[in-house]
Amino acid sequence: MCAELTRGYFLEHNEAKYTERRERVYTCMRIPRELEKLMIFGFFLCLDAFLYVFTLLPLRVLLALLHLLTLPCCSLGGSRLLQPAQVCDILKGLIMVLCYSMMHYVDYSMMYHLIRGQSVIKLYIIYNMLEVADRLFSSFGQDILDALYWTATEPKERKRDSIGVIPHFLMAVFYVFLHAILIMVQASTLNVAFNSHNKSLLTIMMSNNFVEIKGSVFKKFEKNNLFQMSNSDIKERFTSYVLLLIVCLRNMEQFSWSPDHLWVLLPDVFMVIASEIAVDVIKHAFITKFNEITADVYSEYRASLAFDLVSCRQKNACTDYSDSVARRMGFIPLPLAVLLIRVVMSSVNVQGALSYSCVFLFYMGMVTLKVLNSIVLLGKSCVYVKRANMEDKLFEKPPTAVPGKTPSRTSKTSRCTAPSGDLSGDPWSERSPSTPSCTSIPPSSSVTTQPTPTAIPTPQAETVAPPTTSPTTTPTRPSTSPEPDPDTLTPSPPATPEQKEGDGTEGTELKHRTPKKDLLDVDRFTICGNRID
Repeated sequence: MCAELTRGYFLEHNEAKYTERRERVYTCMRIPRELEKLMIFGFFLCLDAFLYVFTLLPLRVLLALLHLLTLPCCSLGGSRLLQPAQVCDILKGLIMVLCYSMMHYVDYSMMYHLIRGQSVIKLYIIYNMLEVADRLFSSFGQDILDALYWTATEPKERKRDSIGVIPHFLMAVFYVFLHAILIMVQASTLNVAFNSHNKSLLTIMMSNNFVEIKGSVFKKFEKNNLFQMSNSDIKERFTSYVLLLIVCLRNMEQFSWSPDHLWVLLPDVFMVIASEIAVDVIKHAFITKFNEITADVYSEYRASLAFDLVSCRQKNACTDYSDSVARRMGFIPLPLAVLLIRVVMSSVNVQGALSYSCVFLFYMGMVTLKVLNSIVLLGKSCVYVKRANMEDKLFEKPPTAVPGKTPSRTSKTSRCTAPSGDLSGDPWSERSPSTPSCTSIPPSSSVTTQPTPTAIPTPQAETVAPPTTSPTTTPTRPSTSPEPDPDTLTPSPPATPEQKEGDGTEGTELKHRTPKKDLLDVDRFTICGNRID
């Protein structure tokens, strides 16, 4: 008893272990703050792309149509009737108009009562299926829209080649319409949960978020995988806010826009938002703890998103900003915008000059919010890019392509560049026509990389020349072929041409299996950091 009562020990004998444990605690305490910084920045990125559809896209469509109508009065200086960006704007406008017209044939009230008549368990299963379908639609939908934009704007040798735009356009309209209906069913299910008497369905749907913790926390995550999941969480949180807005609009319309009913809805709205935030914080805190990832990684993620924004704001950008956000986060604003316009038009009656004046003032307010949001985002993005020392990538020159060779996978990843200068200058500064607008970003040059195992280089079959023989000379080994080591390699029979082809294929597959190191190459539609092309 005396020995047990007086026994002592010294923690400083294992100082490294206890210091590491303390740092883990500090990291978990820093995760909520760093994660919410990333979430807020990503939320405003999605908001900027979403407001663009309502504010600037209609104006750009009108300018493109005006330019198209005034072509007979102007001299054609080039071979293009419209610029590629104008063609894409007109296609987006046509998709929005056609899908909005088709949505008039979908009765929201009938869908609501049809869903309300189902049992609670069946609605819970339906809501989970809708979440999975929404992710699949977003993944395939952006590819459909990209295919449409490229088919419509790629250089064509013959005029009849433009007929290929029609099936792509019909496919895009069909996709946006189906995705809008799917989101409408999600909103109707959430509306039924809000209006149920015992709130059991809402509780079950909120508990579904905590089930997500079980499926994510106890898995191995690398930095690229965590970046992909963070982008997914940003998109899901923004979509949840829009769905809550649709639910509030439908309920307020049913109660004649009574302010008293709004105070009844607000507690449930805050409860859903609080559960989303709590689940994200818990999930990311334990993922970083189990995988020994520091909290500073979220600042690297934020810098990568900021780099996309700065790149797309250049004079000659490679892609539209809303499309860049869609590829990175999986957020496609067109279906959500079509549904919101449909709900607002059915919930608000506009009659008389005063009502139209209010609509015009509301539109001007949205334009003002869009411009202010863009200015603040651009300024913050420049600060984040500078802080991460990524501004040099904006000014890199692309490598010259070798004629007759297919570009490799790494050369396909391009970023929009600006002329040489300081990032703090005007991002829309003019450049000479000879300045290239896209540059390949080598994965090894990023500050957001992590060490990966180095693959053993495999000799390519196309670099090995066949040995030449003659009656008077002995066969010589080409200089480009690597010399095998007799101590480490066993002798093998001479390779046939088919085997040589197989070696080249294996070398290519080895390159494709190498995990991406750069966060700039990881977007929403990747698995384990490797993009599915």
